[in-house]
Amino acid sequence: MNVVLIIFLILVGILALVLILALFMKKDYAIKSEIVIHAPRQKIFDFLKHLKNQDKFNKWAKADPNRQWEYRGTDGTEGFVIAWKGNKDAGEGEKEILSLIDGERIETEIRFVKPMRITSRINLETTSISDNQTKVAMINEGHMNWPMNLFIPMGEKRFPKDMESSLITLKNIMENQNA
Repeated sequence: MNVVLIIFLILVGILALVLILALFMKKDYAIKSEIVIHAPRQKIFDFLKHLKNQDKFNKWAKADPNRQWEYRGTDGTEGFVIAWKGNKDAGEGEKEILSLIDGERIETEIRFVKPMRITSRINLETTSISDNQTKVAMINEGHMNWPMNLFIPMGEKRFPKDMESSLITLKNIMENQNA
């Protein structure tokens, strides 16, 4: 019986230590990934501003090909919402276009319901390098309250790889359209 109690107390102590550490961890995050695409800025922007196009390149949007979709509003305009309900990899949530700065920036808010309630901003920026070269930046930023902020370091490790994968797919789509 004493061994069980000792193991229980050790586990409670470890959990308490982790929760105390979370008090001192950052609660805000900003993750950015960029790529240069050989295509005109406006062409890329016009493709990106339609959330339905994100199925074609976004790694997270491709997590469940059988997910259920719901659309509200006019795609490519402020206020458009794309909602989904999918498997454990896709989860459940919605994404809304908050702001469009033509040719430059698409600001969206993503609101997950499952696997956990999280809201963050996913912004896409397009910058002309030349007439036929555009830098595209994907920025994921948000805030996680205690104790959810314990997950920030994991996201900072995983998300850049996923964002880079999505941007490489986008690059292939946009450059093959120019061929």
